Amino acid sequence: MSRIASFHSPRQGGLLQQRPRRLPVVSTAAASLLNSSWRRRRGGGRLLPVSSGVAHKQAPRTTEDATPSDQPGEAEQQFDWLDQWYPFAPVCDLDPGAPHGKTVLGLNLVAWYDRTTRGGGEWRVFDDACPHRLAPLSEGRIDGKGRLQCVYHGWCFGGAGGCEFIPQAPALGPAVHESSRACVGSYPCVVQNKLLWFYPRKEPEYKDVLRRKRPPYIPQIDDPSYFTEFGMRDLLYGYDVLVENIIDPSHLPYAHKGLVRGLPRIEQDEEGGVPIKAKIEQGSIEGFLSAMEGGNMRFQAPCTVHGTTSTDNAATASGKVSPLQFRLVAFCIPVGPGRSRLIWGFPTNVGVGLAKIIPRWFNHIVMNSIIDSDAYLVHFQERRYAAAGLHNWHKVSYVPTSSDSMIVAYRSWFRKYCKNQVGWATPQSIHVPPTPTKKEVLERYWSHVVQCTSCSAALKATKALEVFLQVMSVAVVGFLAVTKETLLTSAVQRAMAVSAAVLCFMASRWLADFIEKNFYFQDYVHAYR
Repeated sequence: MSRIASFHSPRQGGLLQQRPRRLPVVSTAAASLLNSSWRRRRGGGRLLPVSSGVAHKQAPRTTEDATPSDQPGEAEQQFDWLDQWYPFAPVCDLDPGAPHGKTVLGLNLVAWYDRTTRGGGEWRVFDDACPHRLAPLSEGRIDGKGRLQCVYHGWCFGGAGGCEFIPQAPALGPAVHESSRACVGSYPCVVQNKLLWFYPRKEPEYKDVLRRKRPPYIPQIDDPSYFTEFGMRDLLYGYDVLVENIIDPSHLPYAHKGLVRGLPRIEQDEEGGVPIKAKIEQGSIEGFLSAMEGGNMRFQAPCTVHGTTSTDNAATASGKVSPLQFRLVAFCIPVGPGRSRLIWGFPTNVGVGLAKIIPRWFNHIVMNSIIDSDAYLVHFQERRYAAAGLHNWHKVSYVPTSSDSMIVAYRSWFRKYCKNQVGWATPQSIHVPPTPTKKEVLERYWSHVVQCTSCSAALKATKALEVFLQVMSVAVVGFLAVTKETLLTSAVQRAMAVSAAVLCFMASRWLADFIEKNFYFQDYVHAYR
């Protein structure tokens, strides 16, 4: 860690401080994508900055490294980030009795459960700012009448976003709460696939957008013969490198060594790394499909990545298609520059009974360890991309094998349809935040535990058990000191009591270490794996 951190330190003149040198333009088609330092986003009506730089011709690629759909006429299309549905959180991690705040696409949002509607209530997504003094509504509460209450001055809001009560307004005075300025911005939202989704436009004409466009649907998540368990983690690196990492299968046996098994060991490579033949198909502005020998993986813009194993379509000995399936579902959510959120799930109909028995928090501990094992690598990868400019990513990255075809396809999609930028809903800095410490990058408590109902409950229970064991060890020692030989007459009895005290103390120390490593921070040193 020290060698990596010192190499990238800005004070030591690392790569982060180097300015990309200007080179001559060699591709007019690519340069046309960056012919202005500003662009107007479709539907938003605002001007957003684009990092300056010069476009260059892509390096030659193999047939398998084809870009998504270079059909005539598509080069002028631009991906509309505001005409998409985004997952807010798994419903199982949202408490109906409290508001929940998150940032998505640069928007500060609050989700809360409106129990006053017909049919038992429904979730709402609002701007996370009270119109009175802009205090965060996510720090508020649900009052006794089922309204969202701002705890700064007590203003209350109904499910449509209108203000229903202002405590400071005289009862016989003007109905100031009926003013449009007292309303909170409300976004279309829907629960689908056990996730709460929202649409990032609050204008009245988008109220019924669900009739025109729905979130991506994965039928296996709702299939009762499958078992799907969701998890969520905030990450200190951006959306684009998160997607790039998720769709890259060749890094698994190396970055996650000791956690994810590769293929059987061979003489050339003990981790089992082999060439991956992938063919990019169905490429368009909506994403692309990568067909591989071991299954396939689809990127459905902007957030959804889902893949299947080779057993999905494998024929059995009798000629029938195998019903056993294991899938990866990942939602890569843009939060802000240098920040993203991952929601993951693994729909499977294999070993469903056993999967239901294993505690959810235990599975999250395993998944958090996997995330931590490459988070620091991806974090610095993003900084190096930023230093060189994303339009130069193919010049600073050498991707000659078919195993990199999905990375090339995604970077081509991001350049062609998004101009290497996320279309933020609010003004954002074009620069990634300063590099934090490794402990901040791998921190688990705020990035996951407080957002997860299962892990929060497990942390509370293990802390209570730790305190109980400590109290028991002290109580046994105190009991021995007070009773002396009045109750414990034999040496064997006293030895057993002392042993019990020691065991309780040692167990409490082990539990304290378990809590720290699994709920707060655990370093992952690749050199010792």
